Amino acid sequence: MDSLVLEYRDPLFGIIVFFTLIFIISFLTYSFSLYKEKKARKDYRKLLRRFEIGKLKEEDYVHLYKTYNLPFDSIILLASTFVHKGNYTKAISVYLTLLEHVTDRVKKEELLELLGSTYFKSGFMQRAKEIFLRILKFSPRNINALNYLLIINEKLKDYQSAQETIECLEEVGVDIKKDKIYIDTLTIINDPIESFEKKSEKLYEIFKENPEIQRLIVQFYLQYNKKFFWEHLNEFDFKKLIDLMWYLNFDDLDFDKISQNKILNELYNAKGYLKTIKHSNDFVFDILIALNNHEHKIPATIDFEFMCSSCKQIHPIFDSRCPHCHSILTLNVKHNLVKSLNETNQSLQ
Repeated sequence: MDSLVLEYRDPLFGIIVFFTLIFIISFLTYSFSLYKEKKARKDYRKLLRRFEIGKLKEEDYVHLYKTYNLPFDSIILLASTFVHKGNYTKAISVYLTLLEHVTDRVKKEELLELLGSTYFKSGFMQRAKEIFLRILKFSPRNINALNYLLIINEKLKDYQSAQETIECLEEVGVDIKKDKIYIDTLTIINDPIESFEKKSEKLYEIFKENPEIQRLIVQFYLQYNKKFFWEHLNEFDFKKLIDLMWYLNFDDLDFDKISQNKILNELYNAKGYLKTIKHSNDFVFDILIALNNHEHKIPATIDFEFMCSSCKQIHPIFDSRCPHCHSILTLNVKHNLVKSLNETNQSLQ
């Protein structure tokens, strides 16, 4: 009996019991926390699975933000996936819902920018304009909002407001010279009162000082004042206008003028309208000229694509602003030889 009492009172035995209890308590605490974390991850994965199949609701984003303390940037990244998938309506709903719960001014401004840009991408220009004007009320030096507002006013053909926006951008130190020339040109072209002759003269003055604007001006001449265009033919750089000239109607061509212009002479020989040369320095033109002179007609034509010199994106049709980066007049025309499906080369017999 005494030996048992002594053994129980042995300090070493007490230490072993103490550490055993600590181990058991720690193990139970760790197991419980592991269980809670596993349950939380399961709930989180459940939400993500709903997201992956496109069923995540607007309130789920708020739930992730408030309950799981998911960082604001991560929430925005998840929501922006809808934009990349082209589901603009869903993205707009998410941004609007988050706006009701976000109080931080910086985060609210970021959300408004995302909302405005999504309205812009989805084609709701007036709504986008209202959002960016709202941003500028409490952040008048927001360059991103000003840039969007400039593009929106341009698309809405509100050139007066566009010029006012340019003035604001100048005040905050943005180099806006090219935008100013561009908007001034569009203002003249779309003036409902000025005659075509007056417009032609004004546009010509702009072109002499700013050759980079030539495409807009040539398009105007070809549509409204062909006589003026042919009179000033040799002042234009047709390497940048090949697609415009390729698609001109046969009856609109001045072959006397064309014969005096090397690039156009080669172009219309390649198209089959002329047979005055046998070779061209342009590889595609040279092949088409050879095909036109071949005994058996081989259906071939030219296809065009446009590469932005700013973002390097390629687009199938020309736009004054790059659809991707919104840079002005940065799309350069590229022409390639393709099999003709709907078009046969016409030739003068």
